[in-house]
Amino acid sequence: MVMAQGMQWHSRFGRWRARAGAMFMAALVVASPVAAQQTETREGVNVGENSRIAKLVPAEKLERLATEQYGQMMRAAAGKGALLPAEHPQVQRVRRISAQIVGQSQRFNSRASQWKWEVNVVNDPQINAFCMPGGKIGIYTGILEKLKLTDDELAMVIGHEVAHALREHARERAAKGTLTEVGAGLVTSILGLGDLGRMAVGAGAQLVTLGFSRGNETDADLVGLDVAARAGYDPRSAIRVWEKMGAASKGAPPQWLSTHPASTTRISEIRKHLDETLPLYARAKGLSVDSLPPYTSNWGEPIR
Repeated sequence: MVMAQGMQWHSRFGRWRARAGAMFMAALVVASPVAAQQTETREGVNVGENSRIAKLVPAEKLERLATEQYGQMMRAAAGKGALLPAEHPQVQRVRRISAQIVGQSQRFNSRASQWKWEVNVVNDPQINAFCMPGGKIGIYTGILEKLKLTDDELAMVIGHEVAHALREHARERAAKGTLTEVGAGLVTSILGLGDLGRMAVGAGAQLVTLGFSRGNETDADLVGLDVAARAGYDPRSAIRVWEKMGAASKGAPPQWLSTHPASTTRISEIRKHLDETLPLYARAKGLSVDSLPPYTSNWGEPIR
C-alpha cells in the first residue's frame, strides 16, 4: 500500500514537474529579448516595449510593496521633521514639474493613468532622487541645493526617475533576480504556490535602493528626455545635469551616482538623441527647432 501510494505520488510529481518545466520554458520564450523588439516606429525616442520578462512578477503586488515602503519612508521622514510641507516652495516646484511630466507618461506605460502618484521632498543633504513602482516619487533637498538645478535640469532628473517606473525596471530586476536566485522556485510562484511578494524582496529588499543595469540606465535617460521634452523642458539640460553631477562627486560619488553611473559615454548617448527630442520640446514651446535659443544654465557654457 505504501509502495503503491509512493508510485502514485512519484507519477503525479513527474507530471507536475513536466508541466512546470514547460511553463518555465514558455515564460523564458515570452520573455525573450527578440520578442520584446518593437516593430512600430514612433515619434520621439524608440526604446522598444517594456521587458517581457518583467511580467513574471505581478505588477500589482510589486506596486503594493512599493506603496508600503514609500509610506514607511515618508512617515519616518515626517517623524524626524524632515518631510517638507505641501506649502514649501520646493515642494510646490517639484510637484508642478512632476505633474507636467506625468501628463506625458502614458505613451510609455498605459497603466500609469491608474497609479496613485505621490510626490514628496525630504530635507536631507544626500544628492538623491527616486521613483518607485506605481509612481512614488521622492526628491532630496541635497540634489536641489548642491547642484542648484534649474527647472529644466530638475525635469531631467524627475523624468529619468519616472522613466524607471514607466519602463518597470524594478519589476524586471525582481524577475531576473528570481530567475537567478531561486530558479525552480519561480515555477512554484507561477503556479500560485508561493509568495510572489517575496520575489521583489529577494531581488533587492528595498525597492528604492535597487541598482539598475547599464541598459536600464540608458533606457531611463532616453525615456526621461522624451517625456520631459514633451512637457516643455529642454532636453539639452540633461547634459548639464550629468556635468554638474560629475563635478559634485569630487572623487566620491554621491549616493545617486552609486546606482546611476555617470560618464562621458552617457552624455554622448544623450547627445545622439537630441535630434529626436528637440522637436518635441520645440513643439511644446510653439517654436521651430531652428529658432530655439541655446540652453543656458546657471553653470557652464550655453549648450547649442
